[in-house]
Amino acid sequence: MTSLILCLGEILFDLLADQNDREITQVTSWTSYPGGAPANVACALVKLGTPSAFMGCVGEDKQGDTLIDLLKTTGVDITGIQRHQTAPTRQVYVTRSKNGERHFASFGETPTTEFADTRLVADNLPNFLFRDAKILVLGTLGLAYPDTRQAMYRAIKLAKENQVKVLIDLNWRPVFWENLEDAPPLILEMLRCADTIKCSDDEAKWLFNTDRPQEIQQQLKTVKGVLVTKGEKGCQYCLGENLGQVDSFKVATVDTTGAGDSFLAGFIHQYLKQDEKIFLSEQIAKEIVIYASAVGALTTTKPGAIASQPNPQEVQTFLANYQH
Repeated sequence: MTSLILCLGEILFDLLADQNDREITQVTSWTSYPGGAPANVACALVKLGTPSAFMGCVGEDKQGDTLIDLLKTTGVDITGIQRHQTAPTRQVYVTRSKNGERHFASFGETPTTEFADTRLVADNLPNFLFRDAKILVLGTLGLAYPDTRQAMYRAIKLAKENQVKVLIDLNWRPVFWENLEDAPPLILEMLRCADTIKCSDDEAKWLFNTDRPQEIQQQLKTVKGVLVTKGEKGCQYCLGENLGQVDSFKVATVDTTGAGDSFLAGFIHQYLKQDEKIFLSEQIAKEIVIYASAVGALTTTKPGAIASQPNPQEVQTFLANYQH
């Protein structure tokens, strides 16, 4: 089956603190969950019924084997996964606040530059995956590492050559960057290659000095769609000429890890169905963001980023029964 969506970037283990509202040194136990934003998106898409492929690099270790097995079991195309003989698969320690909001705290004893996801080889990306794909999904964390950065640039080049749309999730995580001052120019340069971007309100204020999607679109000029997620306050969007806001769904939140990735998958799943109509119809633009918000909300009701992702029936039932 052709993978309509290509997701490139990191796949890793989130070591989630079992005790909320504690500093990392005060946490007494951790539970391991598969994660990594592009991998989360790939899995969420398959669960919604949209074929996806994941491209990234993991170690020749038990953690790498486990993550690849998970992708295979979920139904994600793993043709584009590379293995590194010596660099380990990334693990990140995640602390949580009282209400489940997470903070990427540490990588343990391993420097951020020494994990396998920093070693993605540009020349080893499978060109054929781009031939029938519709959308390439990227984060920005890989820009912090020269090898993976070149692979990302090559992926964007292949996407443009094959008329594949580019969607970028800003996903600002300072802990991944050795030199924080390198980040803004590299991220801005890549965002200008995108058709659509997604970011949180905090990320938007950090990079653009505004969280208003229309103003961000005006700064980037080449970008057609901008989604700004605001956690409990919902999502603002600018899709072509269509501006709007969708309030968040009130649910019993257990863990917010991966909620933004599920939101993005929900958006992409509907974007594929509606294509350019999302930029032309005010009603379709709003409906697609409502659907994405429901997928994101449902993901917060269980722990972990991938295990908690809903299927289409769960989303439809939730939307049919929910009262704002």
